[in-house]
Amino acid sequence: AGPHTLWCCVSPPTAPGPAYLRPLDVLAEVVPSDGATSGIRIVQVHGARGLQLSAAAPHTMSFPASRIFSRCDLFPEEFSIVVTLRVPNLPAKRNEYLLTVVAEDSDLLLLGLRFSPSQLHFLFLSEDVAGAWQTRVSFRSPALGDSRWHTLVLAVTAGVFSLTTDCGLPLDIMADVPFPATLSVRGARFFIGSRRRAKGLFTGLVRQLVLLPGSDATPRLCPSRNAPLAVLSIPRVLRALTGKPEDNEVLKYPYETNIRVTLGPRPPCTKVEDAQFWFDAGRKGLYLCVGNEWVSVLAAKERLDYVEEHQKLLTSSETLGIEVFRIPQAGLFVATANRKATSAVYKWTEGKFVSYQSIPTHQAQAWRHFTIGKKIFLAVAILNQIEKGQEFFCHLKMEHRKLKFTPYQKHLPHSARDWEAFEVDGEPLVPGDTHNIDSVIYKWKPGNPALRRPTRPSPPLVLRLGVLQCGALLILVVATPSTARPQSALAPLHPLLGSFQLFQSCLPTFGAADWEVFHIGERIFLAVANSHSYDVEMQVQNDSYVINSVIYELNVTAQAFVKFQDILTCSALDWEFFSVGEDSFLVVANSFDGSTFSVNSVIYRWQGYEGFVAVHSLPTVGCRDWEAFSTAAGAYLVYSSAKEPVSRVLRLRTR
Repeated sequence: AGPHTLWCCVSPPTAPGPAYLRPLDVLAEVVPSDGATSGIRIVQVHGARGLQLSAAAPHTMSFPASRIFSRCDLFPEEFSIVVTLRVPNLPAKRNEYLLTVVAEDSDLLLLGLRFSPSQLHFLFLSEDVAGAWQTRVSFRSPALGDSRWHTLVLAVTAGVFSLTTDCGLPLDIMADVPFPATLSVRGARFFIGSRRRAKGLFTGLVRQLVLLPGSDATPRLCPSRNAPLAVLSIPRVLRALTGKPEDNEVLKYPYETNIRVTLGPRPPCTKVEDAQFWFDAGRKGLYLCVGNEWVSVLAAKERLDYVEEHQKLLTSSETLGIEVFRIPQAGLFVATANRKATSAVYKWTEGKFVSYQSIPTHQAQAWRHFTIGKKIFLAVAILNQIEKGQEFFCHLKMEHRKLKFTPYQKHLPHSARDWEAFEVDGEPLVPGDTHNIDSVIYKWKPGNPALRRPTRPSPPLVLRLGVLQCGALLILVVATPSTARPQSALAPLHPLLGSFQLFQSCLPTFGAADWEVFHIGERIFLAVANSHSYDVEMQVQNDSYVINSVIYELNVTAQAFVKFQDILTCSALDWEFFSVGEDSFLVVANSFDGSTFSVNSVIYRWQGYEGFVAVHSLPTVGCRDWEAFSTAAGAYLVYSSAKEPVSRVLRLRTR
């Protein structure tokens, strides 16, 4: 039953030429030319189409061996199997089948081709008088797991098994057990991409699967200009690279993705654009439409180019603090802490902040937005004592039906300067920051939903609070400007046995008005805004406002913050850390240089070994507070003025 008997073992040729040299397109037997087979996808990758079979049932991808072995039941003794495939990245011990011939009555594997992450295995049934057993010939490292197309030719001649990958040098194996000369396929079935069962299904893409009786197929394919996609015979539905797909299940999936190129605003992302790419030539970014949103696939590195004024936000009076926050399903908001009797909340609408809600306050200093579960709160710090008969609520709660903040809880303000919200072991805490007495930490109790006063953690004369999470350590950063001595103390605190204990108090500050906590990679920094220094007679001089503010870095080994960089500032009142692309920035609120409140605030860019370097100078008047935020249209900064009833929104232009 050698090659000379192949005339009777395969179907008669439909074209001139010897029958034993006619390629038998095995894929075409299960995927008709009209592509009507259910559960098969056509996917195009790297300019070539392939079939994804994993969604199809194993019995769908099969046919009886008698369809091509019509005149006798013997498999050719000499043959080649040609396969073009793109394999997935498999787990270490996973095996998947490309082709099997299985006896229907006994489920016995007569012949098979499967692969694992490191090997390609050819299996066949051997028999002699002693019985039957399965023989396996394994080729190591066929270099398939690189997510690219590859064409393999397995040539079998008696006891010689040869594998050629992408028209390279053949790898020959002389097996002890030759391929049988009388392998019967009577009553057997061919299965493509499986071994008749769900286990071992082929999850990659297959483009070509051909049986060539009687010869080595390598000379027919090689040499080739595109060896990984060398073609002997492929189904008709995979041949054309262009053309309108027919209306059937196989071709419902996009075989070539459209690319949109635009220099203007982003196009809509709807069902029409679903699975399409859009290349933003302006930002040099590639996006994919998924659902109703453009998802970044390849983003260009954004770099800050320049800063421009975007909006003048008119307020009822001078503004001492601002808080930018988001509410799910509601949008972006900013709360302004105004010096006079009314503060306000503004909502971002059509690219600008518009008035949303007025809130009665009394010399408001700062707002803090925080959430507890699904509850949304705003806390306001009120500076002076309230006159008899006046009531002001320090905590407001968002009513979800009205989407408005309503009074929730009031406290005696005692010259409050700031609020900060944090959790210890999952319990929400809100420390209040006061000017003339000890600061107080309020604890949320779910059974009695209000903030209570369990502890007094910090010294008097506190202006700003910050919270830093460093591993299991929670540090409460306290800015304490003191007029009683030249160097005031900063007191980071940490929770220990349910209370706060002093962690470090030896960092010298000069009229400390704010601490900014931020991370760059694994490094942790603190930036202090020093507002003024005093001479020995405690009298302020004009030049005492132009002083260094300091950036400290956490030294993990010493478990302490050490000085990293001095930056010359003009009565600095606030630092704000933000990022644009892969770059990190700090902006300082310079407020007074000893003679005028019209001084420039400055943006500093992180430059590694050089530290923070000034890159942009921004004209400001009595600048008090900075906040950074971003929208779909880009990145922004907003600052408040303590000397005029105007806050300004600045847009960060990138390139």
